[in-house]
Amino acid sequence: MACRIVFVLFPGFQQLDLAGPMAVFEVARLAQPGSYDWRLAARAPGPVRSSAGVAWPVESLPRACGRSDLVMVIGGDGVDAACQDLPLVRWLQRASRSGARIASICSGSLLLAAAGLLDHRAATTHWSRSRQFATEHPAVRLQPDRIYVREPATRRHRPQRPELWTSAGMTAGIDLCLALVAHDCGEEVAREAARQLVVERRRPGGQSQFSPLLEAQRPEGRFGALLDYVRQHLHLPLGVEDLAAQACMSPRHFARCFRDETGTTPAQLVERLRLEAARAALEGGSPSVQRIAQDCGFGSTERMRRAFQRWLGRPPAAFRKAGAGQ
Repeated sequence: MACRIVFVLFPGFQQLDLAGPMAVFEVARLAQPGSYDWRLAARAPGPVRSSAGVAWPVESLPRACGRSDLVMVIGGDGVDAACQDLPLVRWLQRASRSGARIASICSGSLLLAAAGLLDHRAATTHWSRSRQFATEHPAVRLQPDRIYVREPATRRHRPQRPELWTSAGMTAGIDLCLALVAHDCGEEVAREAARQLVVERRRPGGQSQFSPLLEAQRPEGRFGALLDYVRQHLHLPLGVEDLAAQACMSPRHFARCFRDETGTTPAQLVERLRLEAARAALEGGSPSVQRIAQDCGFGSTERMRRAFQRWLGRPPAAFRKAGAGQ
């Protein structure tokens, strides 16, 4: 019997949050006919406009929540308004009590949190929403670096708490849905879906490979010029004192302001920028790993290898092979 999915939309949802998961389940259904069926639903029937301005036709949220095996809340810029939509919040609470599995894509986890479904449970969300999430929902065990989080159902509470899946930003919804397919249909079906979509079945690393750099490079960020300086001088030591001098600040004040602005330490961000440059050199076919390690400020190939494993989950050689195959 097919797993019945309800994709929950709201005005201002992100199209990729919907299209990516739908594509995963579509390919899985081709590999295993009858495995999935779905509908698009919102609080009111009719077209729901996405953040890109394209309207998608939807049905009303089903009155009988028990007819759904999986409720998946899509994220997007409109999620803040959706969190104030009490009929929608109450419907999600009823769906949770019905026994359906509950999932969210990207910032859709904020809506699950607003409904109280994530209290005292682990969850993730898009990195750019992590601070807002932690502030507004301190009862949730937020795991901001995770690509996706699965919380199994538990019978220790009354009523029983359902199985919960939350994913990080946009394309991480594909990772979550591939994991769901593996759970429902087996690993071979999930691998086939990944092959058809030309994505990795299990992506290495977490959101931390994206968030600190992106946060620091915001147009309104105060350290953009400093990051440019770091990129041009990766071969230098670049300690806190050096960076503070470039920013015309005392080391202590600089370190505090930098962490408040970017959510990471100066040393961590310097290592990430070195990693970014080294990865680009490897994928570009640079012949000497030792030269890359020196030019990017790692000092040794072993230190560079440890940084690659820590942040990206793979050694430098894996990125050289990837680049050579393109």
